[in-house]
Amino acid sequence: MEENKELEKPHKRRVRYKGTHPRKFEEKYKELQPEKYKDTIEKVIRKGSTPAGMHISICVQEILDFLQIQPGQKGLDCTLGYGGHTRKMLECLQGEGHIYGLDVDPIEIVKTTDRLRKAGYGEDILTIIQQNFRNIDLVAEEHGLFDFVLADLGVSSMQIDNPERGFSYKVEGPLDLRLNPDKGISAAERLRELTRDEIEGMLRENAYAEQIAKEIMRTFRQGEQIDTTGQLKEVIERALVFLPDDKEKKDIIKKTCQRTFQALRIDVNSEFEVLEEFLEKLPHILAPGGRVAILTFHSGEDRLVKKIWKRQQKEGLWSEVAKNVIRPSKEECHRNGRARSTKMRWAIK
Repeated sequence: MEENKELEKPHKRRVRYKGTHPRKFEEKYKELQPEKYKDTIEKVIRKGSTPAGMHISICVQEILDFLQIQPGQKGLDCTLGYGGHTRKMLECLQGEGHIYGLDVDPIEIVKTTDRLRKAGYGEDILTIIQQNFRNIDLVAEEHGLFDFVLADLGVSSMQIDNPERGFSYKVEGPLDLRLNPDKGISAAERLRELTRDEIEGMLRENAYAEQIAKEIMRTFRQGEQIDTTGQLKEVIERALVFLPDDKEKKDIIKKTCQRTFQALRIDVNSEFEVLEEFLEKLPHILAPGGRVAILTFHSGEDRLVKKIWKRQQKEGLWSEVAKNVIRPSKEECHRNGRARSTKMRWAIK
């Protein structure tokens, strides 16, 4: 009798789905299982939100219209993410040709690989490689030149929404912010390394850089830690305590948090250095006539792409470069709020 009791496993109750849109990430089990709960996913998307654990691809039609993918071609998706863009590009190949997908994130690449394999895209048409896109030259050395290339420079919604990754000030989690949590140091560790002047320089596009840098250093001097997203948010709020208490202050704190987290993420992942290295190698991994589209999400990225492509065109590396950016439609921005800051640029070898 006692042996039977030991063998009995306690009944594990299912997490209760709180309301139509629960707040905590781990409680959103319906959104985290899109295949099983399609109605819930459709409902969330209709509201203009992105379901937890998902990423809604941006400018899909604009990208396809420009790339003009033909069956038999070879393509490279430098930022695989959730696999939405890759899947649409695979459809254009109609079973002929090959796409190589890169992603630096060891957590999401496993989920996306499984998702695309289950959708019927085997190794005969899709090769997925855990690799930083700064190393596209190594990929081309092994697999040859590409007819089309896509780079979506935005952080995926799956990463932003997961509190364990520390990308958002809106939810409590470790202050990590690494695209690859297996490499480098976390944002919390990085902050402890920097001087006040270095923090201020990192936040140079932030109107309150000086106040935030000062408050971060004061926090450390008092023996307190900034190890979580919530703690950094509190530091920012203390730095802006001098602002009048009104609705405008709330909006300023929100924007300042967004910009501070973004600047810290860019620093932790060396995003500008990675992008510059990628752009310098890009013309050399494309076949003659090859096409490339890049999605940027903040002014620093867009300026860098524009500047380097302008210089490369003068050097004869591009036959044609977009004179103006392409933006998502108003309808797309309404359906997906995260598309609002997107700019697409393109170039032809």
